[in-house]
Amino acid sequence: MSPIFDWIFAQYEGTDSHLIILEMFGVFFGFLSVWYSMRENILVFPTGIISTGIFVYILLVFGLLGDMLINAYYFAMSIYGWYVWTRKVDATHFIPITKTTSKERKWSIILFVATIVFVMMVYIFFDRLDSWTSYVDSFTTAIFFVGMWLMARKKIENWIYWIIGDIISVPLYLYKGLIFTSLQYFLFTIIAIFGYLAWKKSLNKSPQTLLK
Repeated sequence: MSPIFDWIFAQYEGTDSHLIILEMFGVFFGFLSVWYSMRENILVFPTGIISTGIFVYILLVFGLLGDMLINAYYFAMSIYGWYVWTRKVDATHFIPITKTTSKERKWSIILFVATIVFVMMVYIFFDRLDSWTSYVDSFTTAIFFVGMWLMARKKIENWIYWIIGDIISVPLYLYKGLIFTSLQYFLFTIIAIFGYLAWKKSLNKSPQTLLK
């Protein structure tokens, strides 16, 4: 086996096999979800639900409470987003991609601050605020909470939040030993950049189909 594979699997020494397999499935469906989001495809939500359900369990085991909560939140927001995306503006067109309003920007700030406070309280309650990763996890959780909310509402700015959060998450998960998840976030960063560019071309255009 090559040194690279030796190094990767060495990070999983002592980890139960079922967790490794679940992580791979979670990464796969998470990748599909982001890909479908970039394409403005409604399948972003069912694939996202599968991925987040898997990671709620994995992150609970690894003690990343912030990201565990965000995946539970993703699950709920995927249901909400599924509803929003399928609403129609007329008989043949669905709601378009738009920019955030001033009111939505204010709510984004409120959600960001409230999320940090809430996640920090969770860490304190479980006496897990014992590492710098807990603070970083709280920050990225807040970023992703806002990003998911904006994505569910079909706002183009959601990609900015994903890009920032993904970049931070790559070294965080690498440090935690979740190699495949770290790689997932690296790929997410690239897709998020292309997603922003793709959504920019479709800005204010009402699609006739959500299966692209």
